[in-house]
Amino acid sequence: MAKPGVIVVGGGLAGLACARALIESRVDAVVLEAGDAPGGRVRTDVHEGFLLDRGFQVYLTAYPEGRRVLDLKALSPRRFIPGAKVWRGGRLHTVADPLRRPVEAVSHVFEPVGSLLDKLRVLELRQHATSGELTDLWQRPQQESQRFLLDLGFSEEMIDVFLRPFFGGIFLERELTTSSRMLEFVFRMFSRGHAVVPERGMGAIPEQLALKLPSGALRMKVRVAEAWGHRVRLSDGEMLHADAVVVATDPGTAASLLVGMPAPRMNSVTCLYFAAPEPPVEGPWLVLDGEGRGPVNNVAVMSEVSPAYAPKGQALVSVSVVGEAGAAAGLEARVREQLTEWFGAAAVSAWRHLRTYVLPEALPAQPPSALVEPHRAVRLAAGLYVCGDHRENASVDGALTSGRRAAEAVLLDLGR
Repeated sequence: MAKPGVIVVGGGLAGLACARALIESRVDAVVLEAGDAPGGRVRTDVHEGFLLDRGFQVYLTAYPEGRRVLDLKALSPRRFIPGAKVWRGGRLHTVADPLRRPVEAVSHVFEPVGSLLDKLRVLELRQHATSGELTDLWQRPQQESQRFLLDLGFSEEMIDVFLRPFFGGIFLERELTTSSRMLEFVFRMFSRGHAVVPERGMGAIPEQLALKLPSGALRMKVRVAEAWGHRVRLSDGEMLHADAVVVATDPGTAASLLVGMPAPRMNSVTCLYFAAPEPPVEGPWLVLDGEGRGPVNNVAVMSEVSPAYAPKGQALVSVSVVGEAGAAAGLEARVREQLTEWFGAAAVSAWRHLRTYVLPEALPAQPPSALVEPHRAVRLAAGLYVCGDHRENASVDGALTSGRRAAEAVLLDLGR
């Protein structure tokens, strides 16, 4: 292999975004990916005709970096309804966005999901999160999200019934210890855009980025054992040299490759997929557990969001369990027991389990201490750089942004 200008270790969103920015600036770059396809933690598997994202994920169309680097129209995004169905007291209750679905919001204003004052507080939260410039948001005073919501005036009931499962499913932690800066960023994105999935699954996002790289720039099934400034050693012993090396792996792998790089605490999730003869909920709704009495945090019928997720005549049900899940076999039984109460024994007994994804390192934890410096250094030493959502914020947008920042640092050092 000829000496490349830059070696990017890792073909996830950050690595692909970094390589694209370098190549667009006419710097030769090669991406070394240990897996059999690009995407890192954003992958979609095809299983018996179903599209299974590796963990329930959504894309927010207001992401600023995504707007710069992705052709969203080409992804054929399919929207979730802005709101949620919440299980409480023996039935599902509707919570709708009062600005986007005002008629529905008014008709469900007295649903037992928080008080009327709580619902007005949501509008105050929206105004607070969308005010000012985005760069200013990351400099605001911060605290844990639960304390932040209480200080805004939300009742404990509203937090437990709606806000905890909603944000807990995003942050992958139900204690709401995530920084209030992250909460405001996410709510700003929800307020200014839509929650969507690409028609053919979340894996279509890294696939689109990879397709924009020149032939030969992405090498699959190449594992890097060690990385230094200007060179890497592959697992087979081969040594590769370059003008710069960018480590764009997951946080744990980055910590193992880079001396002195701390491994952030990671939040976990388990995602179970079921094939159902009928959708248990009609429409592209997010369904939340408002009681906290079982393992399930949220449910989505992905085929109601995008029909391409399931073969014709079948429905794909995604179930998310936040945190440590225990044995997968026992977990499935507990999930079925809980959802039988929601959707009925006849419906759930007809579901066929497709696959369970246990993801112990799904997302970097984002407590206030992690975001004291919201844009963490990407240049580590001469010829050595790092990027990933652990260097920015734990989101698709954070990964893409960190990749661009690393590319800009390389270009600056190379005099470009």
